[in-house]
Amino acid sequence: MRVERDCVGELEIEEDALFGINAARAVRNFPISNELVNPLLIISMIEVKKAAAMTNHVSGALDGIKAKVIVAACDALLAEDYRQDAFVVPAFQGGAGTSVNMNVNEVIANLANRQSKSQKIRPNDDVNLAQSTNDTFPTAGKLALLKLLPKVQTKVLDLIETLDKKAEEFNDVIKLGRTQLQDAVPTTFGNSFRAYASLFKRDYQRLEHAKDNLSFVNLGGTAIGTGLNADDIYQKNIVDKLSSVTRIPLKSAANLVDATQNCDVYVEFSGVLKTLAVNLSKFSNDLRLLSSGPQAGLAELRLPARQAGSSIMPGKINPVIPEVVNQVAFQVVGNDMAITMAAEGGQLELNAFEPLIFRNLLQNESYLENAITTLIENCVAGIKINQNICKSEVEKSVVLATALTPVLGYQVTTKIVKRALKEKSSIKEIILSEKLMKKCDFDNLMSASNLLHQAKSRDYSFVK
Repeated sequence: MRVERDCVGELEIEEDALFGINAARAVRNFPISNELVNPLLIISMIEVKKAAAMTNHVSGALDGIKAKVIVAACDALLAEDYRQDAFVVPAFQGGAGTSVNMNVNEVIANLANRQSKSQKIRPNDDVNLAQSTNDTFPTAGKLALLKLLPKVQTKVLDLIETLDKKAEEFNDVIKLGRTQLQDAVPTTFGNSFRAYASLFKRDYQRLEHAKDNLSFVNLGGTAIGTGLNADDIYQKNIVDKLSSVTRIPLKSAANLVDATQNCDVYVEFSGVLKTLAVNLSKFSNDLRLLSSGPQAGLAELRLPARQAGSSIMPGKINPVIPEVVNQVAFQVVGNDMAITMAAEGGQLELNAFEPLIFRNLLQNESYLENAITTLIENCVAGIKINQNICKSEVEKSVVLATALTPVLGYQVTTKIVKRALKEKSSIKEIILSEKLMKKCDFDNLMSASNLLHQAKSRDYSFVK
């Protein structure tokens, strides 16, 4: 064991541990769950430290030997992606991310000291030079979000493509439209799936807009955005250097004080993810309802059978894929509320609750990416239509009388509908028996081309 000291006192730490006293205290102080800080945030923080060492060397604040060993330690950690035994800070924590920042500082310093005995590298004085948790942690958090975002966008594009293919496949399959779960006018499954595709195209565009807002960082602002302890050369070059290290284009926020204390950008991004989740859930609701049955439900859609649905009812198949997407959506909405409250709870020059914000946002991105993947591969791509059921529902539905209104008038048509429902007869039988129309005129009026009327629905161009 080795003994380390801080402003609180002394603490024994395992001799071989790369982390130090700050991380060790966090483990003791925050025994909330077994969940650790997201690995992607740790990796992004290491990249921040690498860029800072390189920039501090250019400014003359860090000598060449120290800069070299710090960068080498960062590269070693990045090459291994993530060392769970070294980064031990819990996901739920107080301190506005200070435990994460110091855990990374300690690991880099200790690893650098093991690799090179020529210079003593210190976590605060060298690795954290010209920095604060308050500018490095949010910058690393945004980097992590930006790294996951393209994966979510790619899955949304895949979903759009799959829905467009289904729309083409089902283009001429007539079905009964429903409003408020009651029979409405006829449409086609082509129309339905094109509408879903259009819905998710808007989600993609919202994600694209959010990407730009996330790219503005407060790195160089140090404690509260004033840049105390960071020289001019560092402040002017650090963001560009980090962009070069990560190959992710970043920009310095116009007002570093504002960017340090306010979290509205995260609330906005969370809202975009929540909107995507809500749309996925609504789509999943429709799939569950349209596939209900197979005998006592709507049974218009046949979803791919993925697993046995009951331990007691033989042969029962449940819509498990839409169900899991629903649950992901519920979790994303719940996480969004926590993000909202965390952003609102900030005070004065800093928000102390960014650890929760990043934890929830990264979780939401990951959950949505995985949910869309299984929705496409295990459900949407294999959807089939029960065309006979759809055709029968349209032909026997009294809502076809809507097309009669311009010819017979609303009052007369209402009487026909009431009689058809009471006698359980068809609209056509009543019309012909009362000689209200000729058969050829009725058949023409009830033709698919007339009932669908819209010919082709407009589909505005979508730019990826």
